[in-house]
Amino acid sequence: MVLRTFGWSFAVTALGLVAAVFIGGWQAFGIVAILSILEISLSFDNAVVNAGILKKMNAFWQKIFLTVGILIAVFGMRLVFPVVIVAISAKIGPIEAVDLAMTDKDMYQQLVTDAHPSIAAFGGMFLLMIFLDFIFEDRDIKWLGWLERPLAKLGKVDMLSVCIALIVLLVTSMTFATQAHQHGGAHVDKAQTVLISGIAGLITYLVVGGLSGYFENKLEEEEEREHEEEERAAREGKPKSAVVLAGKAAFFMFLYLEVLDASFSFDGVIGAFAVTNDIVLMALGLGIGAMYVRSLTVYLVREGTLDDYVYLEHGAHYAIGALALILLVTIQHEIPEVITGSIGVILIAWSFWSSVRRNRRLAAAEGDGPSSDEKTEVSSGV
Repeated sequence: MVLRTFGWSFAVTALGLVAAVFIGGWQAFGIVAILSILEISLSFDNAVVNAGILKKMNAFWQKIFLTVGILIAVFGMRLVFPVVIVAISAKIGPIEAVDLAMTDKDMYQQLVTDAHPSIAAFGGMFLLMIFLDFIFEDRDIKWLGWLERPLAKLGKVDMLSVCIALIVLLVTSMTFATQAHQHGGAHVDKAQTVLISGIAGLITYLVVGGLSGYFENKLEEEEEREHEEEERAAREGKPKSAVVLAGKAAFFMFLYLEVLDASFSFDGVIGAFAVTNDIVLMALGLGIGAMYVRSLTVYLVREGTLDDYVYLEHGAHYAIGALALILLVTIQHEIPEVITGSIGVILIAWSFWSSVRRNRRLAAAEGDGPSSDEKTEVSSGV
């Protein structure tokens, strides 16, 4: 099972590391290895969240996510995306941007750094909306009950998550403009860029998430209708018909996953420049890491890990919220990548341990034969 799921990741790792040695020797080998570990540590929460969505899709779309999706993730976000950033920010053509990445790596890195505020605002708002919609939803199983119960009540207010996200974006852009003004106004124009980019991230979330949710609901309605028709057809001896909306629903969920992955990859792409400004080594290292994230996502789905460890999804969404705030803070202040990665790992490890303790309590409770009220209390989290 492990080899079947992670086989391609192992193969890409071997090819990537060998290519690094041919390109720049053992120093390049070390850089690619470090970048791979960086990407995995920063994107582990991405795998958990992706698994929660991917488990709703059939085997075909899971395979598409692992094949076509990885091409988009590696070549789109880890290779093409930095070049597009430079082309837009420097107002040059894509070919010129590639030439700049190969011949003047310091200037290339500076242009990507200059574009960071708009990238962080877009990705930060997209991830913040994911976190807010999660914590404001009333769930049967709660991890941090003392926090999630009151938030679930607040979540009954329509559009609350959008309002909070806009307030956070407004405060972020105003803070950025105020600090820029205090330093002579050199970055006042970027404050407007932050605001526009943040709104674009919010709109992207609402459009893609809305379409995905719409077709998912349509699919559920169609499946209910299909089930009724199957029962009627069985009684009448007629053949059953196919569910035609499954493709649309799966497609928009796949699109949502790709946008989500893109938002998660922002910090990895920007953080990679702290290790190297060689675009080829960067693509190799981040590409290897992205492969493991994809394989881990499929592994979590096939093994049913999220069903066994029910707080993992909670921990991942709290990590998303932390990453969203970190991205917004990095618009003005630099935060070491070790902090970004550590926060996500700590939250997921905590949620995993909480899930283990919950499973032990449930097993003990079943052995003692508790009442139904006691079982409900055990299953509701801490």
